[in-house]
Amino acid sequence: MPAPPDEAEPEKVAQAVRKMGLQYVVITSVTRDDLLDGGASLFAKTIQTIRTLDSNTKVEVLIPDFQGDPSPLEVVLKERPDVLNHNIETVSRLYAEVRPQGDYERSLHLLKRSKESHPNVLTKSGFMLGLEENREEVLELLRDLREAGCDLLTIGQYLQPRPDRLPVVRFIPPEEFEEYKTIGEEMGFRAVASGPFVRSSFHAFEMFKTTIIQ
Repeated sequence: MPAPPDEAEPEKVAQAVRKMGLQYVVITSVTRDDLLDGGASLFAKTIQTIRTLDSNTKVEVLIPDFQGDPSPLEVVLKERPDVLNHNIETVSRLYAEVRPQGDYERSLHLLKRSKESHPNVLTKSGFMLGLEENREEVLELLRDLREAGCDLLTIGQYLQPRPDRLPVVRFIPPEEFEEYKTIGEEMGFRAVASGPFVRSSFHAFEMFKTTIIQ
């Protein structure tokens, strides 16, 4: 069992944000399913504390699925983060192997619930290519995310983090990433970052600014 959360962590994070003069921050965490609220209260407190020090700082939170419990999600959303990010990671068929503790529909429902209850909070998600998915499955995933009201999207290349993890099945060529970016934009995503080196927080502020210009 992990140690209890550091109750002073929100203040420490906010002070770090102020010292670095950050205009935009992405707040994430390890998964804490051992906590009753999955860590939602710490996300909320961190948002509060950052904005107390500088109300102009934009905050994106990258959250777990809270095991499908809507209450922790609402705790986070009540603080009105500028962007609520939850990565779906892969296509439906591969979920049992890639994310055995996750659930494809549960992740989609989290994004949909967020958009329905707080429509002014941008929703964001991301997934990896190179894990044996096929083109039609990727297109289905894009459609599912749009139907869930997802606004922002990141698509990157899966890389094997260590030998006992799933191997890379295919390295995706840049033109294929570009194709999915174009398709996503045509489907109505407000911003899409797609490329081999893209990750969840890739050019996060630039993606957010795109939505302001629109």
